[in-house]
Amino acid sequence: MAETAAKTTKPRKTAAKATTARKPGPAAATAGQGAATKRAEAKSRFNAALEEARAGAALLGAEARERVGGYGTQARARGDDWVGEARVKAGDLAVQGKAKASEALSGLSRVVNENAATIDDNLGAKYGDYARSASLRLQETAAKLDQKSVEELGEDAREAIRRSPAAAVGLAALAGFLLARLFRR
Repeated sequence: MAETAAKTTKPRKTAAKATTARKPGPAAATAGQGAATKRAEAKSRFNAALEEARAGAALLGAEARERVGGYGTQARARGDDWVGEARVKAGDLAVQGKAKASEALSGLSRVVNENAATIDDNLGAKYGDYARSASLRLQETAAKLDQKSVEELGEDAREAIRRSPAAAVGLAALAGFLLARLFRR
């Protein structure tokens, strides 16, 4: 243990610094003015670089706005083209749907009319007459559907919805139910 204590305690050397007050001489004053001149020159160069960077950023911003405007114009033109194409396609599909609906009504009218005699025999003449009048109404509806344009049909549908919104909602629900049942199979 004695050996350990001897090893750990070492005397430290303390260096005393001499502090003498120096007075700046003429050489120090000239050096101070040179440093101030260099500092002022560095500041002016830094400010010039900053101004140049600001001007460059403003030019880049203007160029970016110009490009974005060009891209926006192109996007609007393409969007308008797509909307026009979609309208044409929707119009064609509406005309085809109108033709198929008219054909379906005419076919249903023929089937009901052909079965009117059987209804007369099985249920009576009164019910046969109902079937014939229903067949006639279906044929008239098919003829009206053929005569009207898609726009006229759309306006008629809007007017019917305005007159009776509850019936329109009910018919839409029924049509949705029937389509769901049809496509579930």
